[in-house]
Amino acid sequence: MIQRIEWKAIPRTPGKKSEVKEYRQKGYIPVEVYGKGRENGHAYIYWKDLADRPDGMFLIDLKIEGEEEPRVCVLKDIQYNYLGDKPIHVDLYEVTFGVELDVEVPIELVGRPKGLEYGGILEKHLHTLVVRTVPRKIPEKIIVDVSDLDIGDVLHVRDITPPEGVKIMTPGDEVVAVVLEPEAEETTEETLEEAIAETEETS
Repeated sequence: MIQRIEWKAIPRTPGKKSEVKEYRQKGYIPVEVYGKGRENGHAYIYWKDLADRPDGMFLIDLKIEGEEEPRVCVLKDIQYNYLGDKPIHVDLYEVTFGVELDVEVPIELVGRPKGLEYGGILEKHLHTLVVRTVPRKIPEKIIVDVSDLDIGDVLHVRDITPPEGVKIMTPGDEVVAVVLEPEAEETTEETLEEAIAETEETS
């Protein structure tokens, strides 16, 4: 079952830059909440709540001060400053239980490819998948066993079996991972693409 956490939030006045500046100085981050069939929510969350979020996918019970019921959301996007080291804005999507939605979930590769025993190099090309499912069936992550991959083998999205009730929306021909020959470790991107294309033609 997907993890579910709670964030407490303070209401935010849209378009008021002085207020945003004041709250940022206190360690709060502006949040925009949107979803189907309900007005957008504007709030602030404390930076530590974001920093302490779980790995993988999770549901958020967002309790905005003054609202009777929490808004159940998924994290859609985090915007960072120009240095890329400080979050400055967060987008949350409010879900409706029983209604499907598209979400991005991380891919976790497990196992040691047998091709590594012969000097092969595992390269991961895709780190997330877009899946469609109802909120309660959102997987925290998609786990893929790569133990059987030999040198020259390519793992595509179409090779992944999703959990029950989950449909993968990422195109099936996208490459998730490949085991390259030892000398290919410092190959150019163009050479890598040629190697993958050649493997696909012979498979």
